[in-house]
Amino acid sequence: MSSKKIQPVMVFADEDGNIYDHPDLLMLVRRGRELTLPRPDELIPLPEGSDLYLLPGRHALGLDPQTGKAEALEERAVAAFVCPSYTLSATAAYLKDEGSPNLPLFAYGAVGFANDRFWVAATQVDKDRRQVFTQVAPERITKGAQDLLRRYPENRLIGHLARCALTFCCPAAKNLALGRFEAPLPTSKACNARCYGCISHQPLESGFPASQNRIDFRPKAREIVEIMHLHSKRAKNPVLSFGQGCEGEPLTEASLLTEAVAIFRSEGGRGTVNINTNASLPDTIPDLAKAGLDSIRVSMNSARETVYNSYYRPHGYTFADVCRTIATAREHELFISINYLFFPGINDTESELAALTDLVTQTRPNYIQMRNLSLDPELYLGCVGEPTESSMGLGNFMKRLKKACPWINYGYFNPYLEGRSPLLWT
Repeated sequence: MSSKKIQPVMVFADEDGNIYDHPDLLMLVRRGRELTLPRPDELIPLPEGSDLYLLPGRHALGLDPQTGKAEALEERAVAAFVCPSYTLSATAAYLKDEGSPNLPLFAYGAVGFANDRFWVAATQVDKDRRQVFTQVAPERITKGAQDLLRRYPENRLIGHLARCALTFCCPAAKNLALGRFEAPLPTSKACNARCYGCISHQPLESGFPASQNRIDFRPKAREIVEIMHLHSKRAKNPVLSFGQGCEGEPLTEASLLTEAVAIFRSEGGRGTVNINTNASLPDTIPDLAKAGLDSIRVSMNSARETVYNSYYRPHGYTFADVCRTIATAREHELFISINYLFFPGINDTESELAALTDLVTQTRPNYIQMRNLSLDPELYLGCVGEPTESSMGLGNFMKRLKKACPWINYGYFNPYLEGRSPLLWT
């Protein structure tokens, strides 16, 4: 049945974690503070590899079709964490109790039920399945990580990443253990931003823990290069990425990265070498490009400087430096992605579309990775400010940006780049 004919009902959970669908109340979604029914064309079946979360201290909200009013239940609200490659177009609707705990660092998608299945408001932006592990036996990951520890007992970085795969279930670390897709290369203990939703460092007063442990040592160039060679020989289309969730800002270690990349390339290393970064230090880009960097992914939650600053809270750099880094990467022929942290009701507005269109037109990145901003919705709205505009919806937002900037492509992951000339590395 077409999703355009679907009208899901709300779901809720009891204190034992059992999830039910309501016989009468309809699914509500939230964009910013706006409560509404989902748009029929944005509903998709809950993707394979997604999870359902119970929201503590938050009551399920549904729409009474007879009165047209929202109705709260005593029972708990339920949200969906969609698997990678999908972008949420709406967050879960709920009524929050005073004093309820902050939610962990995930994205909380609206979910409903119809025709014997769960439905979410989301769009698939990438067909790549590199972070879907439903068909991978956990024993393979465990064996791969343990094998890395046995083969490279002196490499501290391999030890760190093997533990990430075994303990934190990091998708990038698991792929390294499996010898496929994109390998993580964390290097930096420090960061020059204080992101409100940082996943590797949170002060005690934040009320929610970081979801990963930040690396606590500075790896040697040879430790990094050893992983790069290992993965580039095992993976079919290897991507080697600096800038991971378990570290600070990789450009603060630009000299180390430049040294490692130069050694890797001088020894015949092949594959796409990428850096995920806040793009705070534009003067580091030329040397990295000369050493053999292929691509750069620049993270931002907004193209509006005030909204960006509220979330990233930069120390020692400005939003103008971010734009200059993108321009410098373009001058040095790097492939440029924007890691766009999307939040329904904040990003899909006229002012944000205008700001992002201007930025993309001026700096001309190749690609926009439509990622979900992972943070308690109430905390994020308190951080960046209440929305003052109506939401146009994710689908309209993406269509209008593509029309204004037709060279832009959308995705979710760092692409493997074929055919980048080695002449650019000399």
